[in-house]
Amino acid sequence: IEAGTGDDALRLVGDHPGAIDLLLTDVVMPGMSGPELAKTLAAVRPRLKIVYMSGYTDDAIGSQGVLDPDVAFVPKPFTSDTLALSVREALEV
Repeated sequence: IEAGTGDDALRLVGDHPGAIDLLLTDVVMPGMSGPELAKTLAAVRPRLKIVYMSGYTDDAIGSQGVLDPDVAFVPKPFTSDTLALSVREALEV
């Protein structure tokens, strides 16, 4: 399921009858941050795994308190192999 905004994601997930295993979201988005989206979706889908991505460095995101240090994070730009590894690791937890 692909959504253009956080609000679209909330609507699409709400309308989706099947399982959703993982949310891949940018940390910084207009209107709603990735962490806000993840928190809202986790309330209705508690088994949802989350992988964050951002053009900001891991150090910058962590030091600003935007993300907990133990969350799955992949910095942009990334390769398909790097993304696949991050997704696999998140789903195996």
